[in-house]
Amino acid sequence: MEDEAEIYDGIRVQFPLTFGKQQKSQTSLEAVHNATRRSTASKNSDNKTDEALPSVSSSSKAWLDSLRNSKSPNPSPNGSVIGPPPGPVPDEDDVMVGPPPPPPGLGEDDDDDGMIGPPRPPVGPSSDSDEEEGEENRYRIPLSNEIILKGHTKIVSALAIDLSGSRVLSGSYDYTVRMFDFQGMNSRLQSFRQLEPFEGHQVRNLSWSPSSDRFLCVTGSAQAKIYDRDGLTLGEFVKGDMYIRDLKNTKGHITGLTCGEWHPKTKETILTSSEDGSLRIWDVNDFKSQKQVIKPKLARPGRIPVTTCAWDREGKCIAGGIGDGSIQIWTLKPGWGSRPDIYIEKSHSDDITGLKFSSDGKTLLSRSFDGSLKVWDLRQIKAPLKVFDDLPNNYAQTNVAFSPDEQLFLTGTSVEKESTTGGLLCFYDSSKLELVQRVGISPSGSVVQCAWHPRLNQIFATSGDKSQGGTHVLYDPTLSERGALVCVARAPRKKSVDDFEAPLVIHNPHALPLFRDQPSRKRQREKILKDPIKSHKPELPITGPGHGGRVGTTKGSLLTQYLLKQGGMIKETWMEEDPREAILNLNLFLQSRILRMKRNDLICWSNIELNWLSGRMDPYAYFPWWIIAKV
Repeated sequence: MEDEAEIYDGIRVQFPLTFGKQQKSQTSLEAVHNATRRSTASKNSDNKTDEALPSVSSSSKAWLDSLRNSKSPNPSPNGSVIGPPPGPVPDEDDVMVGPPPPPPGLGEDDDDDGMIGPPRPPVGPSSDSDEEEGEENRYRIPLSNEIILKGHTKIVSALAIDLSGSRVLSGSYDYTVRMFDFQGMNSRLQSFRQLEPFEGHQVRNLSWSPSSDRFLCVTGSAQAKIYDRDGLTLGEFVKGDMYIRDLKNTKGHITGLTCGEWHPKTKETILTSSEDGSLRIWDVNDFKSQKQVIKPKLARPGRIPVTTCAWDREGKCIAGGIGDGSIQIWTLKPGWGSRPDIYIEKSHSDDITGLKFSSDGKTLLSRSFDGSLKVWDLRQIKAPLKVFDDLPNNYAQTNVAFSPDEQLFLTGTSVEKESTTGGLLCFYDSSKLELVQRVGISPSGSVVQCAWHPRLNQIFATSGDKSQGGTHVLYDPTLSERGALVCVARAPRKKSVDDFEAPLVIHNPHALPLFRDQPSRKRQREKILKDPIKSHKPELPITGPGHGGRVGTTKGSLLTQYLLKQGGMIKETWMEEDPREAILNLNLFLQSRILRMKRNDLICWSNIELNWLSGRMDPYAYFPWWIIAKV
């Protein structure tokens, strides 16, 4: 055995270390998450103007402030310090090297104890800093890491995450919907399916059913579509008659949709709003007609668009944002109609883009084009509880969302022309009604849709501009579960030589058309060019005059004439004769007849004969027509 081992080692020395099957290198999860970690500067874009939004924790900030204020080290008077003796006092311009000295006032009680380890935080502001740090940790916002689901060529205007958090839908102004699956996706973050619901119409809203087996797609057309979980079309709602004035008598919307949402409890009911000035409740089992038509209350008769709509948490109330700036709420009860139960007149000075109920149904959040977010108490609707301004909004799909525990609510901002800040995601405290944090999402793109998934504990925010769009997923490896954590750690599969497979060619001319060889394109083009119908060849002009005042190939407009000509009873050959040749033949014929008449002494031919024979005389000028016909 020893001899064999020596022989093996001797042979192995002759080969390089990389010879043979190598062990695959495993990338640690820490390295993977470090690659997706967000920079500190992008977390708080407003830290220069708002001191309540630090980029570090409160305790660390207080400790750094104490270091800036301390000019010289003050060791304990009688205590023995372990380590090298302190050096000379540095000047104000010198840079401090090594661990900072403890703040003054520490170690006076224990004169004999030496200081070991890093200094403790200051005693004075410790209570306040602990409270601030605990207040920040109370929200537990997952912001440390970020991934982007790309693929759209324009801004992403619609977002929907199913109940389990495994599938994400994103709709864009490029008329497409992309479907992402966290369980089957790798680190390349590619969508597994792309849909185009309605050609030439922007995707305005997406909504999953309560059981997550179907989803609703709302576009700029008048017809909403229902798809199954895999992206197959299940049905399309009917379009109403645009010539009927009363909207209650139409079977569907007559103009473009603005919003749509599935019922939170019943999986057969959906709600849509449209630019025709109505809200409609549909049954997904009947695509031919709606269940209920809701006409908002208007100050003057007309058609004012309904810009957005929303269900409450239990599905018992409907809220609609009207184009005149009002918010109207209807309660579903027996015998209810179009008269709203709650009417907030002039809630915003511009169109409303998003509405959101709280879980208890007592609070309503509204987002508008006027750059504001308002908090309403539905028990006192005379004035809003709080108004948050300086939130630019340029998109009709900008929404507002709650956190899973409803301690926070969040919304996105749009990028203005002369602004230096990009699209932001703003977090607000629900109880204190104050700004908590601003997070930079995109330096050049606007933030439109946002959502905080309760099971994944991950924040989704859509952004983009006129040339690109994506969905940003914010997560924290210590706070979040599944979702982005699953696909980020999954490396893409490497292609192998065994993966190559030559395409099979089946030569069977007598099989079905599916298996037949396609004819050559050159022959196919030549065949199409010969066919006047397929090649769209224009008709050739009709040659020769018509007959009886009509232009045509039958040379006659009557059926009797056509039948006589076909039977040979009517012969007309002058259409095919040459007119010059016919005139010469007529001259020869007339000359022969005149010579015959001269012999019979019927007419004197003294001067007429010379002119006629010379060709200077017209026979019709001297002879009546009946004489020429007789001749």
